[in-house]
Amino acid sequence: MPSFDIVSEVDRMEVKNAVDAALRELNTRFDFKGAKSDISIDPKTGSILLSVDDSARLKALREIMVGKLAKRGIDLRNVEHKDPDISSLGHSRQELVIVQGLEGDKAKEISKAVKALGKKVQSTLQDRQVRVTGTKRDDLQAVMAAMRAADFGVGLNFVNFRD
Repeated sequence: MPSFDIVSEVDRMEVKNAVDAALRELNTRFDFKGAKSDISIDPKTGSILLSVDDSARLKALREIMVGKLAKRGIDLRNVEHKDPDISSLGHSRQELVIVQGLEGDKAKEISKAVKALGKKVQSTLQDRQVRVTGTKRDDLQAVMAAMRAADFGVGLNFVNFRD
């Protein structure tokens, strides 16, 4: 019986490559000369920490990072921008959280959307993913097309397609 999984995953290696490219650009930018600025990745959570000694430069640093993430093919709907922390001395930090997996409410919403299509497929919630099974491959491909067209607020990937 054909099946596939709907997930919301971001490749951590691509995030690391985007951070490296942003650091290279940061070292060559004239407006950041002499400013203490840094972009780092938390190895456990995979979130990106932007820090700069001047709060006016934080927006430019965030734009550099978001641009590099977009160029690496990372869906920006999976990047959550936390509120910036600005100290009284002007030092600023902001965390960009990379969202991995489908949360419970999003998974239920996707499952309801699959059932509302009226195709002969079943969707089951599994650990941070939705498995869709059906008897016909064409029905599964129609479900994929409908999920790509719908906007759930997160980037969706389709993996483990099996006949």
